[in-house]
Amino acid sequence: MQQEPAADTPHLRVREDRGYTVLEFRGEIDLVAAAEIGSRLDGATAGPTPRVVLDLSGIEFFDCSGLRLLYRARARVLDHGGELHLVCTHPLTLRVLRATGLSRLLPPAASLESALERPGAAYGSL
Repeated sequence: MQQEPAADTPHLRVREDRGYTVLEFRGEIDLVAAAEIGSRLDGATAGPTPRVVLDLSGIEFFDCSGLRLLYRARARVLDHGGELHLVCTHPLTLRVLRATGLSRLLPPAASLESALERPGAAYGSL
């Protein structure tokens, strides 16, 4: 069952799907967008055993501010014993994830459907 929250922003849509909080990043994820997304990301990764999917399939641009959001989400989910999955198909963003090593710690799924079906949590050590 899916529910629509009231707090969508130009760069983020948050919804529930099969027991996961899905954060759909949209447009250009830069310093301005990261400031907008940060508090919602913190809310989704708070509490015991959060189950979160970060969906980057709707992005057009992703800089180091976006990387900081991913690392932040991963750290918070690990601290709370939850699960975190990443969806990413954008070739340039995938290249950045590989270059920084984040793709090893948080392997990207090719679709939201495959991320929701994937068992596991945020991988690796900080």
